Amino acid sequence: MVGLSKPAMEQFSITKNCTTLFHGFPLIDLSKPDSKSQLVHACEEFGFFKVVNHGVPIKFMSELESEAVKFFSLPLSAKEKAGPPDPFGYGNKKIGSNGDVGWVEYLLLTTNTESDYQKFASIFGEAAEKFRCAVNDYLSAVKKMACKILEILADGLKIQPINVFSKLLMDEQSDSVFRMNHYPPCPEIDQESNGGNLIGFGEHTDPQIISVLRSNNTSGLQISLKDGNWISIPPDQYSFFINVGDSLQVMTNGRFKSVRHRVVTNSPKSRLSMIYFGGPPLSEKIAPLPSLMKGEDSLYKEFTWFEYKKSVYNSRLADNRLGLFEKIAAS
Repeated sequence: MVGLSKPAMEQFSITKNCTTLFHGFPLIDLSKPDSKSQLVHACEEFGFFKVVNHGVPIKFMSELESEAVKFFSLPLSAKEKAGPPDPFGYGNKKIGSNGDVGWVEYLLLTTNTESDYQKFASIFGEAAEKFRCAVNDYLSAVKKMACKILEILADGLKIQPINVFSKLLMDEQSDSVFRMNHYPPCPEIDQESNGGNLIGFGEHTDPQIISVLRSNNTSGLQISLKDGNWISIPPDQYSFFINVGDSLQVMTNGRFKSVRHRVVTNSPKSRLSMIYFGGPPLSEKIAPLPSLMKGEDSLYKEFTWFEYKKSVYNSRLADNRLGLFEKIAAS
């Protein structure tokens, strides 16, 4: 990814440096019996947590990272052979079709490795199969972990059956996606002249049910707390960070909170992140689960995942996407 000239920098937002890293967010050991209550509390208070003893082999993590580094190290002309992200493919700086930009290049893929990786043969040649296998091994393990977390959460909420969330990811028609983001080193010109960070990926919530993020050992991830303050999350290349998505917030009638987050470029090193977005089938109706209502009114109108996804793609990153689907109390 080529650097930008000083005038070109003006299209990217600048945010002030956070003074300290935040270590107070939930760290959950999935092998411990008390993880159930911890997971529920984390989803209610933060919409975000880190998991250890997650069961994803380090080998799968390191092999895919190696393949991703190879891809993003290719000349721009070679990466563009993957096609524009419409909706899947390679993107550079431009995020979506509504004017959002970031200091990032990315590869957006479906989770169907059998049907969607043939086009990479022209890029990787004989190495295309190695790339496909690395993605497949990683996604299989991460999807298994995500489903386990969702089932623990359902159990913690005393919902039956406990696969009420996870079955949507396991469905053959699941609209899950996989994204690899590469953030080049922060330009020194910005650090010196602005005293802040370049926005790599602007603030937003994830629309799906759950997001599973892993990055290399480079800082940049920030989340917004309930009071609106932004805090920086220390990097950890061996753990996973989990985000509650908008759909899970709706299904729990607002009990779980979809976390607003962003990525800033504040390091002399490149940041590489890989995110599995667990989504339901396009035709799935998203609404608060009746077993959780307990006489409460629904905060949201019922919608299909297709309807919400379409609305999201027509919005800007920072928009309150769920606002259009909230029920407005009568005055």
